[in-house]
Amino acid sequence: MYVSTCIQIIILGYTLGSIPFGILLAKLFRLPDPRYIGSGNIGATNMLRTGRKDVALMTLLLDAGKGAVAVWLTYQLFAASDLVQSRSLSVACEAAGDISCIPHYILDPGLAALAVLTAAVGHMYSPWLKFKGGKGMATMLGGTLAFSWPVGMAALITWLIVVFLTRFVSLGSIAALAVAPLIAWLRVDATSAFIIAFGSGIAIWKHRENIKRLRQGFEPKLNFNKGDKK
Repeated sequence: MYVSTCIQIIILGYTLGSIPFGILLAKLFRLPDPRYIGSGNIGATNMLRTGRKDVALMTLLLDAGKGAVAVWLTYQLFAASDLVQSRSLSVACEAAGDISCIPHYILDPGLAALAVLTAAVGHMYSPWLKFKGGKGMATMLGGTLAFSWPVGMAALITWLIVVFLTRFVSLGSIAALAVAPLIAWLRVDATSAFIIAFGSGIAIWKHRENIKRLRQGFEPKLNFNKGDKK
């Protein structure tokens, strides 16, 4: 049963993650194909180069939404299965022996983390784009927020701080991806942290050209005034 469930989550997450919203929005609004401008990435940062901040924002939200929806659907599909774990609503009342505590049911966090991973992999290696795609940051972020809000918020705050201080979007993304598994290990469990770390590792690998440019001093910075890079 557990293997069957994992397979279903992999298919679900990968299918959702593979939807190339950046390209679909570019076609909808008659904008240049993001694969042939700027960095060639299909994510929100490169969509800024089309001159449409609103479309870039929509790309960001939709890419993040893929990860979040993958986790949400995983909960909806499997929350009633025999793979759920019963936990008390309050550790405090359980410790006090309060029998009025009503148990609730949550999915094994490892399965939710698997949904995050597969959605991100779908985004980075989409079959609709000949197994190419984006760098996975937005999808990982949206997924981790749905998986565990402390993990997602830690990654988001890290990204905001690094980007604000350095104006390097790629550096902020790499830092956030590195922080996410650490917080997952501290706040959730080791299995989930390992799965999130695997997804973060692939996403950081997708940033290898950015890392090379950062080391050489050629990575473009975000222009807060104009909303694009220079």
